[in-house]
This record gives sequence, C-alpha cells and structure tokens, in this order.
Amino acid sequence: MKEGAVVTGIRQQTEYLEMATLSPRAALAAHSRGRARPEEECPVRTAFQRDRDRIIHSKAFRRLKQKTQVFLIPEGDHYRTRLTHTLEVAQIARTVARALRLNEDLAEAIALGHDLGHTPFGHAGEEALNEVYPPGFRHNEHGLRVVDVLEGSGGLNLTWEVRDGILHHVAGVPAATLEGQVVHMADRVAYINHDIDDALRGGVLTRAELPRECLDVLGYEHRERINTMVLDLIHQNRELAGPIAMSPPVRAATGRLREFLFTRVYVGSDAKREEAKAKRLVKELYRYFVARPEQLPPEYRPDGPDPSRQVCDYIAGMTDHYAVTLFAGLFLPSSWTAD
Repeated sequence: MKEGAVVTGIRQQTEYLEMATLSPRAALAAHSRGRARPEEECPVRTAFQRDRDRIIHSKAFRRLKQKTQVFLIPEGDHYRTRLTHTLEVAQIARTVARALRLNEDLAEAIALGHDLGHTPFGHAGEEALNEVYPPGFRHNEHGLRVVDVLEGSGGLNLTWEVRDGILHHVAGVPAATLEGQVVHMADRVAYINHDIDDALRGGVLTRAELPRECLDVLGYEHRERINTMVLDLIHQNRELAGPIAMSPPVRAATGRLREFLFTRVYVGSDAKREEAKAKRLVKELYRYFVARPEQLPPEYRPDGPDPSRQVCDYIAGMTDHYAVTLFAGLFLPSSWTAD
C-alpha cells in the first residue's frame, strides 16, 4: 500500500493496521509472496486470515480429533489428541506473536495447519509408513501435500508463508518467517508440557520422578512451566534481533525435560506398549492396498502403474478408529461361532 493511499475496505483497513502497528520484521499480509494460483482478494479477510479459515474448515483438520498424540486410542476423556494439541500450539503461538508484535493471524494459521500431515497412531504410524513407502514419509512434508493437493478441489491454495511454516515446523531448516519460528517453539512448549500431564494422568510417571533440576528452572506445576517458557520466549526475543529462541537456562532445562520424556514416555513405556501392533497394522494396510489398488476409494485410485503414493495418502489420512475398523474388516473374521 502506497503512502497516502486512501483506505476504503475492511481488508485494506486491517492491512493498514498491520503496517502501522506490527514489528518491521513481521510478515505483512499485504506483502505476502502470494499463492500458487492467483485469486481475487477477500473484501473482509487478509490472505493469512483466509488461510486460517480454509484450514479450520478442511476435512484433514476435523480428522485430527481422532488421531493419537501420545496415548493410542486413550479411554479417558482428558488425554490430548492431535486436535487438542494443535489448539494448544495455536494458543501459545498467538500469545507470543502478539507480545512480539508479529503477525498473529499468520502464526495462528501455521499452528492450526502444522500437523495436518500426521498419520493415525502418531509417530508410530509415521515410522511405519516411512519404513514401507520407498521415498520415505515425513509428516511435515505430507502436511504440505495435504494442503497443496489432497484437500478441496486441487488443494487449499494457501499462501507461501503458511506453507513454509507447515513444512518447517520441525527441527532442521527454520521457517523463513519469525511467525513460523514462533510456531516451532510453541509446538515444543505444548507437547513437552501436555505429554507430562498425560503421562502423570496415565500413571506412566509420578511427580517425584520428574527431573528436579528442570523443575527448579521451569516450575513444579503444569501452568508454571508453560508460563515460564512462554514469558522467556517473549522476553528473550523482544528485540527480534535473530531467530526465535529461548534463553540459555530455559533452553537447557527444556531440552533436558524433553530428553527425559523420550527415555521415560516416548520409548518403551506403558504408553507405548501397543505401538508395535499399530505399526504392524499400518504396514499391513499399506501392503494390502499396494497389491489391490482397485479397492482404494475412487479419489485415491492411481493414474499410473505405481499406486504407492496414493496408498500412502489414503492411510496417512485415516483416524485411529477408522484404521482399526478397516483392518478388522479386511483381516479378521466377521464373526466367531462356537461348536
């Protein structure tokens, strides 16, 4: 928008407010690198607000409510699912982005879309597909395929900035925008803390087992730890002089707590005792449909001789319950009769 331009529409007013109030390092909706397919602008919503709405209304987003976070198909009402995890990440990302005068709409859109590529059964399903699908499977890369190809009619056509944030929300190459980097950190804050909460609730851990040296820095209660991490992210990055990061003491304590969770919860604990079965289920479904692509739903049937990509798309999109039900229908007797 040029200096002195007349602001007329609702969207233009929002874009003008972003320019006037956000940090010089914030990503501005009016300066987005755009979409793969040009579209007429919405008269009310900015490009990033539109992306947020498209993600929320997608089928992939709705399916997150029945996808595992840590506990496979938990029986309790209060364990996190992939959807509740996503909402917690969005809340944390919005808080940090607003405090740092970054683009809250962009951070929210990335957060809501960051796990759309997850398989049933959490990382166990991801590992299973990675082991049988020849090119390999990574949920962040599949998330981009979900929004680019699989959702809607030829994808959601999201902005470059949201797509970049979805792809780079995992460790490795950081997101190009500070908002995407905020989501990466918010993801870590959310899962470390809610996985402790769920492990305590499930009897996998006791409070006495949590590493005291971490709690001395971060806090002894769930809300204290989240508050410490979020405030640290805000205070450490107030000047926005570099990548989004925690202060050294909080980063060290958070990293140690994450290592503790890998040792005690993510690998070999009671919370993971069913993972081998889940991985076998995913692999069996993959092999079954690769050998019988004609049995795939019509929207997933391949055009060429190699059905593996479409089979991977189909399985990755399943909820835990759907995958179990489908497996039972394909491989188990429909009834058992006694003599």
